[in-house]
Amino acid sequence: MQGRLIITALSFILFMVSLSQRKPPRVSVQIAPFIQERFLFYNFVVALLFGLALVFVLMLMNTILSERKSRDELAIANEKLRQYALKIENQATLEERNRIAREIHDSLGHSLTALNLQLETAQKLWQSNPEKAQTFLARAKELGSKALQDVRQSVSTMRSHPLQEQSLEQAIANLAENMQRTTGILPILKINLAYPISAEISTPIYRIIQESFTNICKYAQATKVKLELMTTDTTLHLLIEDNGKGFDLGQNTTGFGQQSMRDRTLALGGKFNINSTPGSGCQIQVEIPLLRYRQ
Repeated sequence: MQGRLIITALSFILFMVSLSQRKPPRVSVQIAPFIQERFLFYNFVVALLFGLALVFVLMLMNTILSERKSRDELAIANEKLRQYALKIENQATLEERNRIAREIHDSLGHSLTALNLQLETAQKLWQSNPEKAQTFLARAKELGSKALQDVRQSVSTMRSHPLQEQSLEQAIANLAENMQRTTGILPILKINLAYPISAEISTPIYRIIQESFTNICKYAQATKVKLELMTTDTTLHLLIEDNGKGFDLGQNTTGFGQQSMRDRTLALGGKFNINSTPGSGCQIQVEIPLLRYRQ
């Protein structure tokens, strides 16, 4: 900027020096004073116009250079944002794999271990006490069905596009039906989406709800579950409540499910809050800014 100002000033000075060398044409008669005044006024006007032209050119150059600098900065910012989004996506993928691995270890591994023990016991009792062996076989069958259900649940969780060919409302309704089949509880759903939202946000919201319902089924021992999902002009609000046994937040700060839901919310620039006390159920609140995610 300083260099451009110096060049502009030098150009104006050189023009003024060149203009000052100009004199009225020499004639045999004396030039009237008003002609000399008009000549000086003409020089003044020319100098003023030249000065204004220099200022205009300087401002135009500054605008062009500023725009180019802004474009470069925007390109750099977009690249950083893309790299950050890729990092978040990779992190989310890794966390999802860890969660599924823990799910398989805790649920499927336990079911298969218990199934194996039931079958071993039934095999030992088959000759001496067939009736009791039948009891162990029936229990083994139940455990096998549960293991199969766990496998299906893990496969469903690993789907890359859980909302494929269905809206968020339909996907949430399916989760509610799955909960009813598992626990006998049909969640109360209040969904009011004023406009469609992109998969960039609907998929994480689906995962948060899925994780919440899974935790309720496994640990809450609830009899009522309520879900509210609504949008305003600027924000998506999600509320999930249950009347289960609750838990002490101070002793459950490292829960993988909670951390996964929190990370998904924060990755969208939102706010995540969970309230629970022993014997008082649990409440999860999520707020997501929507201006950059609206379709």
